Amino acid sequence: MCNPKSLLRFPVLALISAALFLSGCIKPKSEQKTATLLQASDATRADLYKQVNYLAQVDSMRAKMDLIFEDNSYAEFGSSDLYRSADGDIVVQRPASIRLKVEVPIIGTDVATMTSDGMNFRVAIHQDGGSGKNKKFILGSNGADYSILQKRVKQIVSKDPKKLQKTVNAFANLRPQHFTDALLVRPVDTQKYTYLVSTFVQEEVDFKKYKKKNPLGWVLRSFYLLDEFEKDPNGGMVIRRRFWFDRVGGALLSRQQIFGGDGEIESDIVYGKRGATTEEGSVYLPLEVQVTRPKEKYKMTLKYQAPSKVKIGKRFPPKAFLLENEWGLEVLDLDKKLTEVRNGAIDNANPIIDTSTQN
Repeated sequence: MCNPKSLLRFPVLALISAALFLSGCIKPKSEQKTATLLQASDATRADLYKQVNYLAQVDSMRAKMDLIFEDNSYAEFGSSDLYRSADGDIVVQRPASIRLKVEVPIIGTDVATMTSDGMNFRVAIHQDGGSGKNKKFILGSNGADYSILQKRVKQIVSKDPKKLQKTVNAFANLRPQHFTDALLVRPVDTQKYTYLVSTFVQEEVDFKKYKKKNPLGWVLRSFYLLDEFEKDPNGGMVIRRRFWFDRVGGALLSRQQIFGGDGEIESDIVYGKRGATTEEGSVYLPLEVQVTRPKEKYKMTLKYQAPSKVKIGKRFPPKAFLLENEWGLEVLDLDKKLTEVRNGAIDNANPIIDTSTQN
């Protein structure tokens, strides 16, 4: 029996002994489950810079990739469209040039071809999975904000999600330049930007593992955050990029977030596990890259089909990134449409898209 009263003759010793002794007499009724704290590796600021600059060593690349496109345009209605995997032939080259061709697997039918030279983009939509009315040759500027066009489309067609879903093409918001910063990571530039290092702990739940009572089903994962800031004209600081380094297993770069001038996230890029690429196996790159564009409401996952066949370092001529309308598709100039909307030239009688045949 626990009897702490007998220890009162020794006041100080009694308090200590009672605390230890009573702790063995009181047992909790139920065991409290908590997240498993994963062991975190340490890294210096120089180590984090090195991680970013390692990926930035890729000056140009050509690769075959599997592309999985998820359209989140209807997230406000509680739904999203996940399209089957397509084949992608990607060529990227610094500073910001890209050519991307999307094909249907096996039969090799072209779905879309798109290029960007860093300033302007061109997108040829060959297949729209429907009547063919959305087959277009789209022209636009990388720095333009076309959200007003998206809003106008919604005002025109109706708020019926089914009707809207039939009207807006899956590739309407897909832009080639969205993938250049994901595949061609810009190096750290301490002369132009200011960098701040901090730490962050994130709770993660894998429901499949958690249901099986796997201790790794519910974990606390530690990260280093490297924020990149630039001075604005008013003397303030504007965030440009945020790098996440997973501290579990070596503080590797696992995520990159790119911000616009308004401080909103433009691209949220998640990098998968590393693997050897090129025939020599001398370069270790993320074998999977996931790009989420919150404003354009889509997500694209890119996976190397054959990592050992990735071509790195070859220089391509400028014409490789200038798409011509060799298919004779109807031209849609987004800059022109944007001007018309702002000037009130587009209304219900002169819509951006033809909805007369929609059910």
